[in-house]
Amino acid sequence: MFLIVLGTAILLVALFILPNNAQFAGFTNIGRIVGLAFLLIGAATSMFVVVPAGTVAVKSIFGKVEGTPLYSGLNIVNPLVKVTEFDVKTQNYTMSSTHDEGNQQGDDAIRVLSADGLEVVIDLTVLYRVLPTEAPRILKEIGADYQSTIVRPISRTKIRDNAVYYDAVALYSTRRDEFQTRIFNSISKDFKSRGLILEQLLIRNIQLPTSVKASIESKISAEQEAQKMQFVLQKERQEAERKRVEAQGISDYQHIISQSLSDKQLQYEMIKAQKEIATSPNSKIIIMGNAKGAPIILGDK
Repeated sequence: MFLIVLGTAILLVALFILPNNAQFAGFTNIGRIVGLAFLLIGAATSMFVVVPAGTVAVKSIFGKVEGTPLYSGLNIVNPLVKVTEFDVKTQNYTMSSTHDEGNQQGDDAIRVLSADGLEVVIDLTVLYRVLPTEAPRILKEIGADYQSTIVRPISRTKIRDNAVYYDAVALYSTRRDEFQTRIFNSISKDFKSRGLILEQLLIRNIQLPTSVKASIESKISAEQEAQKMQFVLQKERQEAERKRVEAQGISDYQHIISQSLSDKQLQYEMIKAQKEIATSPNSKIIIMGNAKGAPIILGDK
């Protein structure tokens, strides 16, 4: 566009000013050639527009926006047309309490009031994209800076509007997924009406007041301790049951043995044991006998 304006200016000077000035009249033809060259080069370069992959371009001429976007690739347009590119890939907008982590500098987390009147701090990431066919309408009605105009304020407002239905502890624990689904549906509806598609909503962190957080941690610690004690008691019960069964088994064994053994059986078992000792290769002395007779002494020497 600049070359077209420059070439037109040089051509006008060469046609209407230089011929009337005797001092510069000799440069008239050169001025015409140079002006025409700039004009042609500018027109040629402005006519061909390359739209990168993942983007669409919107044409506007003298403030009027054309309704059909240009898609990725080489496009031929009017040299006077202004082309505005829109990224149609997935984009993210992060609002975080950590410095230099979000799109805004400093603490940009969302502070909301819960149903029980407590202030909760939420870190959030919004994943969205521009609907290619809606890019001309976005440029006409919103402008190219749709992140600051639409994405940021709608996300923050909808989160505050929906947080009032939940207690702080519920947001932090049991109903977090429900809250995320609710704000997703709410934001998605507003985005769609403005030409944006909400792909995903990520609640990255929820910070509770210090006193509430300490109370929750104390409760969790007490519950864990109670569970530990239940485990210990269960283990002791099982050990006591094992010992009872073991004692019962020993008692039953002794009762059976005492009922089945006789004096002759015990004498026979003793003779077998002594015979095994006598036939072993080790040195030994065996004394055999009972109260009624004289003992018999056996040895290998």
